[in-house]
Amino acid sequence: MKFFNLCLVLLVPLIAHSQSANIKGQLKDAAGAPVIFANVALFSAADSVMKKVEPSDENGFFQLSNLAAGEYFLVATNVGMPDLRQQNIQLDKGKALDLGVLAFKPAAVDLAEVTVSASRALVEIKPDRTIFNVEGTINSVGADALTLLRKAPGVTVDNQDNVNVLGRAGVLVYVDGKRLPLSGQELSNYLQNLQADQIDRFEIITNPGAKYEAEGNAGIIDIRLKKDKNLGANGSVNATFSQGRYARANTSASGNYRNKVMNTFGTLGLNDGSGYMDMDFLSYQNGLVLDEINNHKNDNQGINYRFGTDFFLSEKSTIGFLIDGGNYERTNESLNRIGIAKANNPEQVDSLLVANNTNNNDRTQRTYNLNYRFDPDHGQGKGRSLNIDLDYGQYVNKSKRYQPNRYYDANEQVLLTEVINSYNTPSDIDIYTAKLDYEEEILGGKLGVGGKVSKVVSDNTFLVFDVENDTPVQNDRLSNKFKYDENVYAGYVNFARPLGKKWNLSAGLRAEKTDAMGDLKTFLPELQEEPVELNYMSWFPSAGLTWQVAEQHNLTLNYGRRINRPDYNVLNPFNNQISQLSYEKGNPFLRPEIVNNLELGYTLKYRYNAKIAYSRTTDQITRLIGPDENDPRAGFITWANLAEQTIWSANISAPVDITEKWNAYVNLSGSHQDNQADYGDGAVVNVQAFSYNIYMQNTITLPLGFKGEVSGWFSGPGIWGGVFKYKTSWSLDLGLQRKFLQERLNVRLSASDIFFKSGWRGYSEFNGLTSYGNGNWDARRVSASVSYNFGNDKVKSRKRSTGLEEEGSRVGSGQ
Repeated sequence: MKFFNLCLVLLVPLIAHSQSANIKGQLKDAAGAPVIFANVALFSAADSVMKKVEPSDENGFFQLSNLAAGEYFLVATNVGMPDLRQQNIQLDKGKALDLGVLAFKPAAVDLAEVTVSASRALVEIKPDRTIFNVEGTINSVGADALTLLRKAPGVTVDNQDNVNVLGRAGVLVYVDGKRLPLSGQELSNYLQNLQADQIDRFEIITNPGAKYEAEGNAGIIDIRLKKDKNLGANGSVNATFSQGRYARANTSASGNYRNKVMNTFGTLGLNDGSGYMDMDFLSYQNGLVLDEINNHKNDNQGINYRFGTDFFLSEKSTIGFLIDGGNYERTNESLNRIGIAKANNPEQVDSLLVANNTNNNDRTQRTYNLNYRFDPDHGQGKGRSLNIDLDYGQYVNKSKRYQPNRYYDANEQVLLTEVINSYNTPSDIDIYTAKLDYEEEILGGKLGVGGKVSKVVSDNTFLVFDVENDTPVQNDRLSNKFKYDENVYAGYVNFARPLGKKWNLSAGLRAEKTDAMGDLKTFLPELQEEPVELNYMSWFPSAGLTWQVAEQHNLTLNYGRRINRPDYNVLNPFNNQISQLSYEKGNPFLRPEIVNNLELGYTLKYRYNAKIAYSRTTDQITRLIGPDENDPRAGFITWANLAEQTIWSANISAPVDITEKWNAYVNLSGSHQDNQADYGDGAVVNVQAFSYNIYMQNTITLPLGFKGEVSGWFSGPGIWGGVFKYKTSWSLDLGLQRKFLQERLNVRLSASDIFFKSGWRGYSEFNGLTSYGNGNWDARRVSASVSYNFGNDKVKSRKRSTGLEEEGSRVGSGQ
């Protein structure tokens, strides 16, 4: 109660300000179906100056907010339809006007039959997020979620498959408004198994408000999967084949049945294929030179499924359930070869270590959601909404690895020694969450309050075996069990309202109480350590200010404080070997990192966007590469807290209509990163770098119904982790598309990374180890995709439960 009262005190000055009005309604065509993504513009009746413009949503609804009292007229436009005009709109101060259903007249066309379709823009800029529409790019064919993220505005993916936004690490990944509890290699594997044909869009929220979970320094990337909102029985099937060094294939089918009382939907996807990653390192440490080669080949098979039903209890309320799951098998065969020489004579190799690893992973995941939503906004209500979510998720990973370490002479002819290890490293994650969100229009604005309770239990077993005469014997010195138990209790309050005709202000406060414990159980008493306990209360203020400088000119200023808690992947202190001379280990004493983000954005003509951002992180959790203390030949990767990380970044995006049949999209981003830390004994991090990225897509309408696409990106130098400085890389893709059978059948061809320049290279210097590296993966591919949509074309016009945004999605909100 004290927390709630404090938040109300903070927000009273906002509530006390003057009121404004708003207009809402729904667009339909002559047949009664909703008109989606139409432009709705409001003009002053006195001088015909445009006051506001917004698109209709996926159900045809629109809302124009923050309006002054007066007389207006409205114009709605959509491709292939005559303009719709509504005159004599009288708006009173502080009132909400519902225009009801506005219907377009049928187009006056005498041709036998003309089909006109409007496609969504590749990138949409919303007040609180950037939307990257996968449907808007032909070159998505044959790609997976991780590959597509490399093309998203402001997003980069490093050589360890870590996702960064605006130069910041620590992004939180959601799927349909639900947080994925995966990180590191497990998250990478999931994204690589999620195929482009199942993805509708990425929503990138760089500075989430108090309503959203405070975890994630770089914000949230919400992966929205495809859904069908049509009445009756509908569905689609898709098949894709892709060929690079190795072949891949995937197929999926989805369907739904919707009527006035319920909607049942489901999706089934299968994928099978192989990929590779090659990495080379040349390292100098302790008077030695190590020339390391890593060649990985992955074979992947997977099945994923989704099934759910919504029951429309009334025009205002919906209850539903969703079951989401998948089973994935991954076999990795890798060659690790290290040539060892003295630094004063690097050409003379003394010995070679060859480790041919075989790794088998079997991952199963299941999530269950029960959702209730009360939302009369599109009925006869007064702006109240209530959303309740109950969730349970189970993630089971079974991993076994066989690793022979064989030392040879310089000619690799004589076997000097042999050490064979095997590993059994299963992990189980259980997640329980309960969440409530309530919103109400009050005192000229919108008040939101809510809370969330979550519990994460992660059981990790790390068993190492010495194999002698084909018999594995457990090595108790290297084996352990690690359990991580985390409980988070959260509550928030948020209020948003206009301040006059041109200003809008939102402010919120979120509190999160964290109780967590990492408990390491060893098999030898002398290695046992006390559990690491974390118990702290954190406050996360957020605020946003919008100013309409002039017609078609808008400025936004946003501030937010966020947290990134270390998870089990980076806390377990025991060694995970690639070979005897190359390994990684966690750090059980990591502290949570805290970041303060400030962003200034500018929008011109509702099309061109620019953003400048400042981020300062204390106790930044980062990846470091260093020499082993005991073996002068060995090096390892670990995790540590940087004292401070500062990032300045900028992003510009613009659609460009070059000709009537040729349009382009350009996104430019740049950042300056400064990492600082001093670990003592000469282990100092003092690294600065400027990085930039350019992405451009050209879409050309060709004769005979074809559409072509040329897209590409260029990435300048920058920093991965704490100390690795990478060089430039780039990629160019080509695509071709043709639709048949009244656009129900879609055939696409694409060629990605045709010049094979998307690989990475760079170097790091830390604590006496200097390492130069480069790598490539299977980005150069040729792909073909065929999809067919069937069923009723009439769209059901009903707003349903919201996820991380107010949109027609079934899954509940994502806090």
